[in-house]
Amino acid sequence: MRALAVFLAVLAVIGLLGYGLLSKSAESLAVGDQVPAPELPKLEGSGTASLDDYRGQWVLVNVWASWCQPCRDEIPALESYYESHRGKGLVVLGVDTQDNSSDGLGFVRQYEVSYPQLRDGDGSYGDDLGTTGVPESFLVDPHGHLALHEPGPFTDKTLKLRVDPLLRGRE
Repeated sequence: MRALAVFLAVLAVIGLLGYGLLSKSAESLAVGDQVPAPELPKLEGSGTASLDDYRGQWVLVNVWASWCQPCRDEIPALESYYESHRGKGLVVLGVDTQDNSSDGLGFVRQYEVSYPQLRDGDGSYGDDLGTTGVPESFLVDPHGHLALHEPGPFTDKTLKLRVDPLLRGRE
């Protein structure tokens, strides 16, 4: 009887986890959807900014956190991609999520990140995007629609394979 109770409890937990994952993925943005653009505080300095501030450009929104090792691993590729596309109609926009401001700032300084950074301290913007973890990136077209969703870290190779073709087919 005890084994049956344990089995049913484990089954209930698995069911709840599965439901949570399914409902989270149902909330994810689909290609073509308008991407939410709330005002978020800038990670460094004062004031706020929004994805709408970059309307008319392609924007690669990268959601990251300083405590995330894969985020650290992808920074060189993102920084290089930003530098090579800067001023050519593409901006990389970092969004530090579920992190302390000082840790996020330390990360940006340590890795000499030059592209703009916003802060999503409580993770609510990540929830709006339907993120499932960090790092996670969203390529937004000049009209504010999702063109590509990339869970996990980018590398030089995946940026070229996944993002370059979309930029070549610019509107």
